[in-house]
Amino acid sequence: MSDAVTAVPDYRVKSLTRLVESNGFNFAIASVIVANAVVLGAQTYPNLSPGVESTLTLLDTTFYAVFVAELITRIASYGRRPWMFFTNGWNIFDFIIIGGALIPAVREHATVLRLFRLARLARIIRVLPGARMLIRTVTRALPAVGSMVLATVVLLFMYAMIGWWLFGAAIPEDWGTVGTAMVTLFVMLTLENLPDKLAQAQDVSVWANLYFMTYVLVAAFVIVNLFIGIVVSAMDEVQAEEEAERERSDSDDLHAKLDRMQRTLDDLRLVNEPRRDDSV
Repeated sequence: MSDAVTAVPDYRVKSLTRLVESNGFNFAIASVIVANAVVLGAQTYPNLSPGVESTLTLLDTTFYAVFVAELITRIASYGRRPWMFFTNGWNIFDFIIIGGALIPAVREHATVLRLFRLARLARIIRVLPGARMLIRTVTRALPAVGSMVLATVVLLFMYAMIGWWLFGAAIPEDWGTVGTAMVTLFVMLTLENLPDKLAQAQDVSVWANLYFMTYVLVAAFVIVNLFIGIVVSAMDEVQAEEEAERERSDSDDLHAKLDRMQRTLDDLRLVNEPRRDDSV
């Protein structure tokens, strides 16, 4: 996001809009969110001295005040149409997370209040363009990933049934039931403990080598790489869309400047025409 805001609607306060959409403002808010995360983490340590606890509480309250001020500034930037603030999903999320902590019913329940405080950290996704791109990538990849997950579950079930049949009686802790075998195979998707599992299975069945070789080739290599390919493809699409959006924004900004220049020239022409008439 650039420091210059293009094509600001007339109803918005341009100075506030440029402020809340500037890189400096977002970097400052991201820094506060990170500092707030450090404070929340420090509060989990036991046996803190009263002085440290009071300092951490004061810092957390200060950070929350900054978030409230940020929210008010963002709403104020919409000028005479503050309700337009709620047309953006991230704005609604911010309002719920920040404003929800002010509700008395929330403040009276420590667990719910902690959840709201923890949810503030998720706001860093809003102020970091790279994080927003990752969220869009995950969303774009979900349909294809859903199909891959279904195929993976079917494959794990088939191999789990074979594993239960081959090794279930001798190694019940890993292959005693289909469910246990599926968990074992799922962990092995990352090749975790594969040598140990293979060594145990080799003592039980002569088919162990073939079983593990085919599983590693099909599941650990093919499926994992397909998942990676889906995510990379979705990221390329999102990057292309963002580049197209930037080009459209630049084009709209250029057209707006040309329109302003044309209006200025028209005004000058209207001013000069009476003078020419008088001279005649």
